[in-house]
Amino acid sequence: MDVVKAAQLSGRTLEKVVVHPLVLLSIVDHYNRVARDTRKRVVGVLLGTSSRGVVDVTNSYAVPFEEDDKDPRIWFLDHNYHESMFSMFKRINAKEHVVGWYSTGPKLKENDLDVHALFTKYDSALQPFILLCS
Repeated sequence: MDVVKAAQLSGRTLEKVVVHPLVLLSIVDHYNRVARDTRKRVVGVLLGTSSRGVVDVTNSYAVPFEEDDKDPRIWFLDHNYHESMFSMFKRINAKEHVVGWYSTGPKLKENDLDVHALFTKYDSALQPFILLCS
């Protein structure tokens, strides 16, 4: 599934993002387990590889995430959980790295810039992207 075409990110041209079906199924499963009958959204990490302007998203995992409905500046993403999961995934496939993150919901929220800034520190060569699933 093509998500992005010809976007300029971090000095490199990103021509295409390919999201594998297992990743999409994992996102749907995460949403159904955590937030199906609520107004909450779920957040997770996208793993994959990038080569010649093509990002291949091959894996993902859910990350504990909470946000305050009344004040969008208040949110919590479990850094320790993310770092331990990323470490385990690196042992399984050392070529995969953080290529982006996902969020469910109909639109971006004010605090998404802060969440995005958190994920930029994991790979300075390629700016991570946001996959918004509604």
